[in-house]
Amino acid sequence: MLTDKSSMPGARDSALIFLKSESFAQALKKALETSGYFSTVVPTESLAFAEAKAHMPSLIILDRRSTSIANFRRVRALNTVPIVAVEEGSVSCQEEDCLQEYDQDIDLVVCGQSVRELVARVRAILRRREAGVKSNIQYSAGNLRMDLDRHEVLVNGRAVDLTPKEFQILKQFLESPRRVFSRQEMLNRVWGEGYALEEHALDVHIHSLRQKIEQNPASPAFLLTVRGVGYKLRA
Repeated sequence: MLTDKSSMPGARDSALIFLKSESFAQALKKALETSGYFSTVVPTESLAFAEAKAHMPSLIILDRRSTSIANFRRVRALNTVPIVAVEEGSVSCQEEDCLQEYDQDIDLVVCGQSVRELVARVRAILRRREAGVKSNIQYSAGNLRMDLDRHEVLVNGRAVDLTPKEFQILKQFLESPRRVFSRQEMLNRVWGEGYALEEHALDVHIHSLRQKIEQNPASPAFLLTVRGVGYKLRA
């Protein structure tokens, strides 16, 4: 039986915060709680890992430079909890570093943004997560199947291991088969509008998706390139 936590009396989304700067962490905690999200700040990575395993938060916010992401991927495997990696200060994220982190199951990399901007992004992630939990929807195209409740993709009945971003990209295509998506439109849908990422970043993810779901990635049957425009799913 599927239990929708958001419908339980008094239940609230919760955020676990581990950041190097105590002042930034406390400011973020205050802003999240003002927005209605219960938040816990922990001072060390080991405590953050223990807290995440014990209480399964709705979202984990980690210091990008002070955390071993591998530990938290094990927590994510149990609960598909979104992970946000934060770097403070007036810095910009390097695109190649961001792509590597997304492939390591990071949902969002945030560099040099204000508490207000970060809270807005967290709210968007939690809204998308809640919508996915409630949906109980399955998509299919040929021998390709996606189950949102199970967060599972099958090709010819075989489970395929996708990163969170690959899963979200494929979901967009399956929701609108035969529709042509421009690169920028797909980036906006998956990463959010205003997130600075070059269009070729999507090409990297499409290439990886094809390697995993296509029988012959060099001649794809599902994810087709529309020259000069973007991509579409052949249903």
